[in-house]
Amino acid sequence: MDDPGEPGPSGDTRVAAVLARVRAVPEGFVRSYGDVSPGAPRFAGTVLHATDDPSVPWHRIVRADGSLAKGARQRRLLEAEGVPFRGDRVDMVVARIPS
Repeated sequence: MDDPGEPGPSGDTRVAAVLARVRAVPEGFVRSYGDVSPGAPRFAGTVLHATDDPSVPWHRIVRADGSLAKGARQRRLLEAEGVPFRGDRVDMVVARIPS
């Protein structure tokens, strides 16, 4: 399996695809890690962890159950965009963009 740090066309293509899907999530909405990396949600997490590009709205990617990987910082960013919550989790029924 390729990893995001692996040189070569296959690794570059997978990383680019994940980043393009993340950039496509509009303000006020979220997608899950599995949505942006079908079949390999941990790959999406690895890609997002490795990028420091400010054009990548990493905070719009949440766990499938609506929980947040980055806690309070992520919640503040999402709330500022109007993303609805139910307790500690994003209301995925309202905020999730379908795959």
